[in-house]
Amino acid sequence: MRSSFILLALLASGAAFAQDAVTYQRPPAVIEELLLAKPTPGVSVGRNGEWLLLAERISFPGVEELAEPELRIAGLRLNPRNFSTTRGTYSNNLKLQHIKTKEIFPVTGLPGDLRSNNPQWSPDGKKVALLHYGQQRVDLYVINVETKAAGKINTAALNATSGPAFAWVDNNTLIYKTVPAGAGALPAAPAAPKGPVVQESKGRAAASRTYQDLIKSPYDEALFTYMTTSQFVLNNGQGEKNLGSPAVISGFSVSPDKQYLLVRKVEMPYSYLVPMYGFPHSWLVLDMEGREVKNLAKNPSSEGAPIGFDDVMDVPRDFSWKADEPHTVIFAKPLDGGLGKQKAEYRDAVYATDVTGNAAPKELFRTKRRFDNVTWGNKEVALVHESMFADRKERYSIYNQTTGKLDSLFEKSSNDAYSDIGTPFTIRNQYDRPVLFIQKNGELLMRSQGASPEGDMPFVQSYNLKTGKGSILWRCPANTYEYVVEALDPEKLIMLTSRESQTEVPNYYIRDLRKRSLTGTPVTDFSNPYKAMEGVSKQKISYKREDGINLTGDLYLPKGYDPKKDGPLPVFVWAYPREYKSAADAAQVRGSRYTFTRVGYGSPIFWVTRGYAILDNAEMPIVGEGNSQPNDKFIPQLYLNAHAAIQALAKMGVGDSNRVAVGGHSYGAFMTANLLAHTKLFKAGIARSGAYNRTLTPFGFQAEERTYWEAPEVYFNMSPFSFADKIKTPLLMIHGELDNNSGTFPIQSERLYNAIKGHGGTVRYVQLPFESHGYSARENLLHMLWEQSQWLDTYVKGAQ
Repeated sequence: MRSSFILLALLASGAAFAQDAVTYQRPPAVIEELLLAKPTPGVSVGRNGEWLLLAERISFPGVEELAEPELRIAGLRLNPRNFSTTRGTYSNNLKLQHIKTKEIFPVTGLPGDLRSNNPQWSPDGKKVALLHYGQQRVDLYVINVETKAAGKINTAALNATSGPAFAWVDNNTLIYKTVPAGAGALPAAPAAPKGPVVQESKGRAAASRTYQDLIKSPYDEALFTYMTTSQFVLNNGQGEKNLGSPAVISGFSVSPDKQYLLVRKVEMPYSYLVPMYGFPHSWLVLDMEGREVKNLAKNPSSEGAPIGFDDVMDVPRDFSWKADEPHTVIFAKPLDGGLGKQKAEYRDAVYATDVTGNAAPKELFRTKRRFDNVTWGNKEVALVHESMFADRKERYSIYNQTTGKLDSLFEKSSNDAYSDIGTPFTIRNQYDRPVLFIQKNGELLMRSQGASPEGDMPFVQSYNLKTGKGSILWRCPANTYEYVVEALDPEKLIMLTSRESQTEVPNYYIRDLRKRSLTGTPVTDFSNPYKAMEGVSKQKISYKREDGINLTGDLYLPKGYDPKKDGPLPVFVWAYPREYKSAADAAQVRGSRYTFTRVGYGSPIFWVTRGYAILDNAEMPIVGEGNSQPNDKFIPQLYLNAHAAIQALAKMGVGDSNRVAVGGHSYGAFMTANLLAHTKLFKAGIARSGAYNRTLTPFGFQAEERTYWEAPEVYFNMSPFSFADKIKTPLLMIHGELDNNSGTFPIQSERLYNAIKGHGGTVRYVQLPFESHGYSARENLLHMLWEQSQWLDTYVKGAQ
């Protein structure tokens, strides 16, 4: 740890904190122990259901690692030394575990300093491919499951800057993107610009959201091209072969028959207003020699495209391979000009085209809402999903390829979790593509999160396509939280599940759904990494706000706490507002009371070990029914939610209503500042990485799609910056120096801090060096927890 590294802009009033820049601090020992506890391994399930790949997460990096060179261009954050993205989460210490015997084997042949993520199993489940993100290059390794040994297969370094870096073609063949030969050194920055950077608009509307890390100069354009240009390489285990010429590839996939590639190729001119995914691009089909077979579409930049949540560009989109045919591509095209607010009987048409012929694309079906996706099955059954944001409605339909009919199967509010029928189980077809598993009785097998008034109780059901009725085959047992991870044998209903409880860490089991029983002991044997949390009580509490809407939250109380003996505790409420078009949907219970407590770096749960009552995931619904929009009454509803939570804890005798803090991250930080500006309910607030002046996000934010010019009063009234003179409750503000999230520029926190300070409020602003919207460096995280501990103890626990 570099103790001399200086935090920027740590200014505060009051004697409790220094006013000058400070060195990194560490929180109380119990909080540090919880933060640095090694979590249970990540698990990847093998394709054939025989093996698990276990991987340990690499601990939080040091701030020096975040300080390494980074290119922030075109909405990407790139490592110029190894042609990959930065700020990834990596794993090492890989092991293979046999599911039935439960034997665990170490994997040999991997680098000692392995940094890997997202392993991919071969179609037959006998190999695993994964990337190693080295300091100077990215390499591709393949693990042989039989020998438990790995080896590097590439010669040229891989390019992992955008989209997938590799894919299996068959059991022995991989295709991957490499840094082109002769790429040379990173382009040198010009000593002086050749002229100004000029942008111009000639009367055409071009609304743009508040993106960060955009291209800003010709030099940025050169950097982007250099970093993202890649060369396809095919490797069949006998050697490497280059396919085609280098290009900027933002996505690719292999055809079901393994003969073609579907490629999204980015083209110039690059935009200075939108990130890479909005740049001009072509959808191409290449053969396995890299030759262009077909140009399916040439789409322009998304500059000037409509920005409503139901809007799309008036061009072909959502290209993908049709899973049940050898080389057919499907795509969607809007029928309403791409404008969601325009009246139209049908929104989208979905087409199919055989890439080997010259016939015009064939229209398959039309959707009355925006097309989302289709899961192919057989010639009579494919499951189509469509939805619209405006009315928060979604629909599942059955598409019959033989008759061409699309018949509605099920429709509900997208906010209605209780009515969710789940997602279908799939099996691999002759092309090794996932398709619907259709039971012998013609019904689908579905798994659902199982939201209910009692909380989430996952289930598996058999769903009748004729009646639209489901028959539950298995539901999560009482007092536990268990869900299906993988169908080991869907015909016999043998499933791999993950099971946990408040006191049991999640472990994997084999369950026979027909017998409704577990088959023996757990497959895995993970232990509790959070010993300091043992004895802490957790319960999901329910309460009502004054207008009758039911609310819930996860209440944590300290080990050994007795409300009659110990009295009410200081309270820390953590929340994130969500918008609904229905009061009934807003009142639904979400989550389970029986889940094992995980302690992430951003969690408020740390402070239950310091004598606080913690209300985590406190529901903050913002409802706008009928023609009204949720944000029309954002502030009054925030008050109702917060007041109800405080009173509920007071009535239980566990919370001191005069010693309550509120906090949140991102939109939760925005909520926190608003509660402090408009209520006197709290003793302190903690706001991390928020946006506080909505006029700086004038073309919409969160679930608000009206622009500032359409609803200026909404933007003004929802901005805590507008009421900074009213914020007298102590507010701790924390922000990553290099926040990359749309709208939450660090200037948002800087300006609110200055406004509160200018009006005599109590406020402290901490800017974490090199951090993005989420935080990752060990020193920064420990210091953040110290800041929050100091703030809570000073202004809440010690409050009179």
